[in-house]
Amino acid sequence: MDTESLAAFLEIADTGSFSAAAARLHLSQPAVSKRIATLERRLGARLFDRIGRRVLPTEAGRALLPWARRVREDLEDGRRALSHLSREVQGRLAIGTSHHIGLHRLPPRLKTFAHAHPDVDLDIQFMDSEVACQAVLAGTLELGVVTLPAEPLPGLESREIWPDPLAVVVSPEHALARRRRVPLVELARHPAVLPDAATYTHRIIKAELAKHGIEPRVRLATNYLETLKMLVGIGLGWSVLPRSMLDASVRALAIPGFAPSRSLGAVWHRKRMLSAPARRLLEHLGPSGLAPR
Repeated sequence: MDTESLAAFLEIADTGSFSAAAARLHLSQPAVSKRIATLERRLGARLFDRIGRRVLPTEAGRALLPWARRVREDLEDGRRALSHLSREVQGRLAIGTSHHIGLHRLPPRLKTFAHAHPDVDLDIQFMDSEVACQAVLAGTLELGVVTLPAEPLPGLESREIWPDPLAVVVSPEHALARRRRVPLVELARHPAVLPDAATYTHRIIKAELAKHGIEPRVRLATNYLETLKMLVGIGLGWSVLPRSMLDASVRALAIPGFAPSRSLGAVWHRKRMLSAPARRLLEHLGPSGLAPR
């Protein structure tokens, strides 16, 4: 049984789609289908059922899943252990990051890392921070560069890299835009557009508002901060955005006693040895300049 077929099996099981699995593996869909056909032939069992547009594991597929995940984790641990022993910083490094961090924070650090270590093949996957943390726990990613959860996740080590203070923002034409100070209770009377409820950022904002007994009237929610900024700019509601994103399209409000903040940083699995590329990337990310052993 070859590991490439197992990798295809796991990606299909995780995504529920042959085409999505092919994209994540950087293969054509026929190539992925061929790998699954080979695996099914060797096992003598069908592994997936196609129900409408969804692809679901059969009983045999569900039985194979935990075993296949253990094989992948063991292989990744072996690869990282060998990389740790080698003085050469090379090989594949899979990281997950949010669109916001990938666009606004990572580029200069990745640039210096890529110049310093040209033999490392970076596999950068853009996803919500919550999904990236789960992928690190599952062993499909080695590092996550994410919004850190307010409460540390069991099984993950984390390091803050960028403090990220937040601001309450409105459109320049909003009724509150020209007020020097706005009580939080008055802000809550106006509709809000906030990060999706499943995100760490939403939970941080809601927790800060709850300290003041405020429940926002959410008109619309989305995962993407750039989209929220656009929605605020056209007047659909107030929001809470990183101060680093502020420009003339939005107006920051002074809210007495309300100064939310979040932390952006790196996460990695507590019980798995980091590869040499991962340790070097952590050094480039900082801020301590020291990577975990």
